[in-house]
Amino acid sequence: MIRFLLRRVLGATVILLVISAVTFLLFYSIPRDPARLACGKTCDPESLAMIRASLGVDRPVPVQFWEYLVGIFAGRDFAAGPCPAPCLGYSFRDQSPVLETILDRVPTTASLALGGAVVFLTVGLALGMIAARNQGNVVDKGLSSLSLVMSSMQIYLVGPLVLAVFVYHLQLLPSPRYVALTEDPVGWFKGLLVPWLVMSIIFTAAYTRMARSTLVEQLREDHVRTARAKGMSGRTVFFRHAWRGSLIPIVTILGVDLGSLFGGAMVTEFTFALPGLGRLAVNSVTQTDLPMLMGVMLFAAAMIIAFNIVVDAVYAWIDPRIRLS
Repeated sequence: MIRFLLRRVLGATVILLVISAVTFLLFYSIPRDPARLACGKTCDPESLAMIRASLGVDRPVPVQFWEYLVGIFAGRDFAAGPCPAPCLGYSFRDQSPVLETILDRVPTTASLALGGAVVFLTVGLALGMIAARNQGNVVDKGLSSLSLVMSSMQIYLVGPLVLAVFVYHLQLLPSPRYVALTEDPVGWFKGLLVPWLVMSIIFTAAYTRMARSTLVEQLREDHVRTARAKGMSGRTVFFRHAWRGSLIPIVTILGVDLGSLFGGAMVTEFTFALPGLGRLAVNSVTQTDLPMLMGVMLFAAAMIIAFNIVVDAVYAWIDPRIRLS
């Protein structure tokens, strides 16, 4: 297990380096000068040169990239002040610390991701289990058809529709907003209820289809047939033998979804005006804010990699036949 984790951490480090390098190159391919944007339309050459120096964009791109990497491990000094390690720099727009801004947005994104995952995973697995136990009959066909319809929906379509009908017109659901869990748990739940429900409509379909197909496959396995031949009850066979073996592909897509959601659910956060990492990433692109964009990209990539490592480690616990080497 230790060797497995060390290899994955080393691979993750290489991936993060590649992502940071590609982000740097893509940023400087954009025909917009952050120093000129910060200086304004009536900027004179002297002021522009001073802003370039203060932002650190007056040096060659390889030098800037190297200084950025060094700052992550050793810290850096900026015109806005010292930046201790791990230093992700200061925003080009308002000179705010990038790491501090990201950490301020993490609770919103984490609440959205974890709460939504609980809803769509619970509903999806329940529907998939019902469909598998009623394979071939009306219930199975109805749930399969429903999952196909749900999978064709998109958040940018369902979200405004739910807001218009159930929040503003009928007033059956509370208006979406983010309140810190530690300040007001009830307000936190009410404010995120609508985004969770909309996310469940979109994501549930995949888990319903996956749970059904894997359960049907597991029910045909030899060890399940052996359990039935030994006289075990249908409930015991279903939950102890078939259900556990069907979790591996479900855990795989859950790890990918959670990593992506933790990196920032851009469409969801924009639809419901939630101040999360996805919205911060889009704003950093439109505002040509390289440090903020770099910080969000690295955080999102780290979350996806971390959840993938966790998923690989969970495999051996779910199915003892799997060994990590």
